[in-house]
Amino acid sequence: MPVPRGAHADERASIVLTLAILGFLYDQPLHGYQLKSRITGLAGHARPVSDGALYPAITRLEKAGLLDRRTEPGSGAAPRQVLELTAEGRAELLRRLADPEQAEITDQLRFFALAAFLHHLADPPRQAAVLRRRLAFLEAPSSFFYDGDGRPVTAEQEPNPFRRGMLLVARASTAAERAWLAETIAELEHRGA
Repeated sequence: MPVPRGAHADERASIVLTLAILGFLYDQPLHGYQLKSRITGLAGHARPVSDGALYPAITRLEKAGLLDRRTEPGSGAAPRQVLELTAEGRAELLRRLADPEQAEITDQLRFFALAAFLHHLADPPRQAAVLRRRLAFLEAPSSFFYDGDGRPVTAEQEPNPFRRGMLLVARASTAAERAWLAETIAELEHRGA
């Protein structure tokens, strides 16, 4: 049963968390602490995952039939709950990787979570197709700021030094990502040929 993937901004963190849970458990069964550590590593210190977000997400996925829990003896006195994807959970991850929603392409946080697990999609042409969608998005003109006529403002046009800094950092980051995407797409197309 597919996990609902709503487009509301307040669901963004939940969607990324769901993808991370599915992605890390695709590799191997983990107990909650291990899973939390890996998700925190992926999200970085700026977006730590709380128990109040992680464990309800695990429960939702379990109720949806996408993961199972089993109890194993712990290293101390308390037993540990080990989480493992079901066949449906594995299929759901692969479905999400092969056909990501547009927001998973355009939202940097969602895209990076998707990219972290794209290797599970073992088809280089399908991997390249996902990366081509991101590259097309990055090549479209955009800005954080627009002039009175609705045209994007460039860093050179921006008088505010803080906004100018945002635009310069975004430009450099986008250039680096576009170069990585082009290189990786070429590599995947070569592998798929």
